[in-house]
Amino acid sequence: MTDSDTNLDGPPWEEDDVVQRDENTDDMFGAPAAAPEPVAAPVAPVVAKPVTAHADVEAHVDDGAAYQVLARKYRPRTFEDLIGQEAMVRTLTNAFATGRIAHAFMLTGVRGVGKTTTARLLARALNNETDVIDRPSLTLTAHGRHDAAIMAGQHMDVMEMDAASHTGVNDIRDILESVRYAPVEARYKVYVLDEVHMLSTQAFNALLKTLEEPPPHAKFIFATTEIRKVPVTILSRCQRFDLRRVEPEILVEHLGRIADREGMKIETDALALISRAAEGSVRDGLSLLDQALVQAERGETVKTETVRDMLGLADRTQTIALFESIMAGRTPEALESFRTLYGFGADPVQVTNDLLEHCHAASVAKMLGPNATRLPNDQAQKLAALGAAIPAATLSRTWQMLLKALDEVRRAPNPADAVEMAIVRLAYAADLPGPEEALKRLQSSEPLGGGSAPRGGGGGGGGTSAQLAARPVMAPALPDPQTFEQVVALIGEKREVGLQMDVERYVKPVSFKPGAIVYESVQGAPIELARKLSARLREWTGRTWLIAANGQGGAETVIEIQKKARAAERAEVEANPFVQAVLQAFPGAKLGEIKTIAPTVVTPEIPDVVEDDDED
Repeated sequence: MTDSDTNLDGPPWEEDDVVQRDENTDDMFGAPAAAPEPVAAPVAPVVAKPVTAHADVEAHVDDGAAYQVLARKYRPRTFEDLIGQEAMVRTLTNAFATGRIAHAFMLTGVRGVGKTTTARLLARALNNETDVIDRPSLTLTAHGRHDAAIMAGQHMDVMEMDAASHTGVNDIRDILESVRYAPVEARYKVYVLDEVHMLSTQAFNALLKTLEEPPPHAKFIFATTEIRKVPVTILSRCQRFDLRRVEPEILVEHLGRIADREGMKIETDALALISRAAEGSVRDGLSLLDQALVQAERGETVKTETVRDMLGLADRTQTIALFESIMAGRTPEALESFRTLYGFGADPVQVTNDLLEHCHAASVAKMLGPNATRLPNDQAQKLAALGAAIPAATLSRTWQMLLKALDEVRRAPNPADAVEMAIVRLAYAADLPGPEEALKRLQSSEPLGGGSAPRGGGGGGGGTSAQLAARPVMAPALPDPQTFEQVVALIGEKREVGLQMDVERYVKPVSFKPGAIVYESVQGAPIELARKLSARLREWTGRTWLIAANGQGGAETVIEIQKKARAAERAEVEANPFVQAVLQAFPGAKLGEIKTIAPTVVTPEIPDVVEDDDED
């Protein structure tokens, strides 16, 4: 109280308006609720958020904060959701149905095929308990009493340990101490050890006895990517399941379903590229799909070219053309093709891997047919045609040279230069004979063909033949086709598989004479077909060829002629009385593929040598 105070009636603590007590403690002392603060009034109009741009920014921020990657969002929650592992699911289903459940499971496979997910599903199945299920069962639902806690890793009876960060014997000793006690609320105590191959030798040894004779309430589930590093004494105590790589066709369908559920559109060929890059791993495929879906705006379709650029892959059609140029010995064209791919961002290591895949596909198609390559139909047909035109010995030698080239490309300071040197080496050796054939030619004094000088047009090739030849060899006569059929046969002899397929499919010959061809072009024919055919014929025959694609009223294409011939042959076989009798005897039977069996080679009999009796 001061001399200037005007209020002398009240107590001293009412002299000014300073709040002496925290406003939040009013209720504790029984004071009436405080009046609404005036600050709350202007808050009301802010709730409407009239500024649209600001609201969109906040929405995007919220979406980013709550976003969950596809690999986690679509993690399988039941055994039916597992793709590509039907054999394992069938075995486990029968085991659980008959009550023959092992006490330890070993799950092995490459990355991303579902080892950890299967381990968690097994833990749920062992402790499956609902209103209608009271025993171990693979029929998992979303309403199990322990499912949510197990999938979240929070169940006290299911212990999941990362063996990569808990490698010592002390970590295993903790498990051995707790395994003696019964489960608290679940049916079994389940121990999941991921990356179990990282455990030390002492840790494995400490686990042996308990793993051999565990308590009846304990189950062990191990997962590893390096099964060879797990001691055989551990493997012999577990039931082993090898999780396979997911087939590309199955993975493409799976990725397509997920893209549809996300409301995104992506081309099927783009999904095939992702599946190929994933190498059978579902997690890798989903991670790449996650990256691919953001390459286009919402509502737009993700293009194949965009995914190819994202993955740093070369167009498979172009790498097949590169492989064809190499096998035909056209070195300059092959080098230009590779430089074009490299300029578009293709990885030299990936290009070499593609060439290895093409060599393998051509070899497999040569033995088993185009369907064995698991490639799109047009690519499979072209590689099958290449395999049919190239000897198996040449394909095998090319495979060995490409394997060596792959190692060189990885170690070279400039990988692109290493690929170019490998292309030169491969094109030069495309026509070189094998060791056995070379020895036979040397013994018979025949010239040793090979090298890319005649077709490459730029030096190289022929050096080995020149050094080994004892005398000059006359150059072989150049081919001189006199009919259109001979031209097609010549293209096949030169291993120009792509050109041969185009000529057979798109060319309707109108007139032909040596040095000039007029034909009618079928719709869809390549624009450069006439120029390319003229250049190849001039290179092979040594004369100028005039090729014109402006004719009208051309004859049938080679493909059409072959189809008619096959149809006539089929009609003739169907008209055979014996075939008709067989079809009538077996209702519903159909005539399948018609094959011409090679005639049996009859070996002439060698008469026994009759020895003349010695004359007396």
